[in-house]
Amino acid sequence: MSVRPEVACAATVDVPLEDLQAEAREASDFLKALGHEGRLLMLYFLCERDHSVTELERLIMSRQAAVSQQLARLRHEKLVTTRREGNQIFYSLADERVREAVLLMQKLFRASPPG
Repeated sequence: MSVRPEVACAATVDVPLEDLQAEAREASDFLKALGHEGRLLMLYFLCERDHSVTELERLIMSRQAAVSQQLARLRHEKLVTTRREGNQIFYSLADERVREAVLLMQKLFRASPPG
């Protein structure tokens, strides 16, 4: 039995293959950046508000070096931006698509409350 989506996927018949390939490449890079538990946890918290590296270390219970490495990857992929306040660097989501992707992950994978 096949799954019948309630909302059909966008038609690709009239889209040039080169455009589809570019779109697929961009989506693949985006999903690869999300494809790490630590990075995804950080993005979960950044959906709520901006956080410093120290706050993220505490929230995800990870060492500073690991948090900084994953934040560097998120910066490289342009999923987060930074701002400096004194000697602290704060991170925030760079793109509304990141928030939408995180919310979708939560919707798809978070257990429903009983009842």
